[in-house]
Amino acid sequence: MSLEQNKSIVLRAYEAFDRGDIEQGKTLIAPDIIGCVMGSNELKGTDAFFEYAIMMRAAFPDGYHTFKDVIAEGNKVVTCGIYKGTHQGELMGIPPTGKQVTFSVVHIDRVVDGKIVEHWGQGDTMALMKQLGVKLNFGI
Repeated sequence: MSLEQNKSIVLRAYEAFDRGDIEQGKTLIAPDIIGCVMGSNELKGTDAFFEYAIMMRAAFPDGYHTFKDVIAEGNKVVTCGIYKGTHQGELMGIPPTGKQVTFSVVHIDRVVDGKIVEHWGQGDTMALMKQLGVKLNFGI
């Protein structure tokens, strides 16, 4: 597949994620996807992947990505931007706050035969927790 086709697949996957459209997402994600996301360093298979997506959608029902950079090389696509949403559901044990949050995100997705087979996503969890009012203590 071309670099532009790989970018399109990845961007369509994020659009589906932002809409909470699991069925569309399943057409773009390989059944044996592996990866790492906020709160989980060992994501394996579509069930785990979509469990994470559903958790984020429940916590931020209006959440969406805005990407400043979309870079493709070989079979990898890097997206860099922000995730923005209103905290309306529980997130990692934190009850809904009603606060709107914006935090930076960087993702690396690997595409093979038109499907995302690896996803490595990191959000600025420290900024997110601060915006949610979580007290961070580093013992310093």
